[in-house]
Amino acid sequence: MGLLGILVGLGLLIWLAFRGWSVLLLAPLCALVAAAFGGAPLLASWTQVFMVSAAGFLAQFFPIFLLGAVFGKLMDDSGAVTAVAGFIGERLGEKRVMLAVVLAGALVTYGGVSLFVAFFVIVPMAQSLFRAANVPRRLVPAAVILGTSTFTMSALPGTPSIQNAIPMPFFGTTPFAAPGLGIIAAIIMLGVGLWWLARAERAARQAGEGYGEALVDAAVQAGADELVRERATTAREFDPAEMRHGHHSEAAVPVVNAVLPLVVVVTVNLVMSLVVLPWLDVAYLAEDKWGGTSLAAVAGVWSVVVALTAAIVTVIACNWARLPALRRTMDAGANASVLPALSVASLVGFGAVVAALPAFAMVRDAVLGIGGGPLVSLAVATNLLAALTGSASGGLTIALDALGQTYMDIATRTGIDPGLMHRVAVIGSGTLDILPHNGAVVSLLAICGLTHRDSYRDIVMVGVVSSIAALVAVIVMGGVVGSF
Repeated sequence: MGLLGILVGLGLLIWLAFRGWSVLLLAPLCALVAAAFGGAPLLASWTQVFMVSAAGFLAQFFPIFLLGAVFGKLMDDSGAVTAVAGFIGERLGEKRVMLAVVLAGALVTYGGVSLFVAFFVIVPMAQSLFRAANVPRRLVPAAVILGTSTFTMSALPGTPSIQNAIPMPFFGTTPFAAPGLGIIAAIIMLGVGLWWLARAERAARQAGEGYGEALVDAAVQAGADELVRERATTAREFDPAEMRHGHHSEAAVPVVNAVLPLVVVVTVNLVMSLVVLPWLDVAYLAEDKWGGTSLAAVAGVWSVVVALTAAIVTVIACNWARLPALRRTMDAGANASVLPALSVASLVGFGAVVAALPAFAMVRDAVLGIGGGPLVSLAVATNLLAALTGSASGGLTIALDALGQTYMDIATRTGIDPGLMHRVAVIGSGTLDILPHNGAVVSLLAICGLTHRDSYRDIVMVGVVSSIAALVAVIVMGGVVGSF
């Protein structure tokens, strides 16, 4: 009955979330359904397991949600994201529109701009370039996904994405875990994705297919759509409803002022991770009043927090005159972080209740028993849970909450570098999460005024197939030569 309860609870969560119900309601409800089947005390499951785990997630990661959303909103309202996208589009021109869109998305997201902020800026730029080059608009979502939601989210070392931050407390790693393997994975994702986009563009031209008719004001309608909002906030770290708030600058931004905050994010993150934090004396962290923890458990989060804070100061200093409503902009950014953080925390609470049930031992043993070794089983676990929840961050946290210590023990016992575990887990969470019910996919299609029928096949090729190819390569190379 316990295993049946897990399946019923998970099935209800997926079905009702896809129909637009809030995860804030669904996660505790479905957790209690699973607990009831498993014979666990319901109130204790909710207050002592679900809430404690959800609160623990917020305690660890809410600073990243908060600062990332504020930074993204400042970059958007100042016009910096638009300036970066426009600069790349102008330099690459109509003959390389695919590459222009991919690189624009990659630069702003690797620099710490929230995904949905990037969507609302990159999509109009992409549509303009595609229209001028007479490339079918149905390919816009795939180009945007490749640039914003693949290698900059999970592969490139140092990315400040929440997905790259989640494994750090479990494995004692930094955002730069397994940098060589991450770069190779990024090259594979980018190469496979660009190959497919070029093939699709060539086939469309041979068939005489042009840009097509665009849906007027699709982005505006998507930003106000409550169903899109509910799905989006479980997928990434920015509430799209806050895009309408604040004040967008109409003044042009020098490209140097726009790019500098992005450079600051990466540079400060690197310096904090490899130079500053290892040099500090933090023995006090072992004391109970500081959580009885260690530098390894908090260093990664600290690095990202300091990097985002430095970037926020930089974007304000560089664009002060272009932020006339600074308080409103920062308020909108702060508000945009709350619902996504609580939504993902609720998914984590659901996973904690499930993991506490005696029947979960069967699931754990089945995962650990997958052939191919611990790297393969870790990849399968993160893939499966990200696919079921439609959220890379939610699926990854559930998997590591339940199995992270087990995999860390395996790494210690077998000599596997925890950094390799980190990179496999992150890339694994960013593959099958891009299923039809994924909030980022639903939101992007709505912003573009397109449907799954129009564009989903291309999204699968650039988002799922390219990531799986990179994941396989990392597992094989990591298994043969180790982490580097």
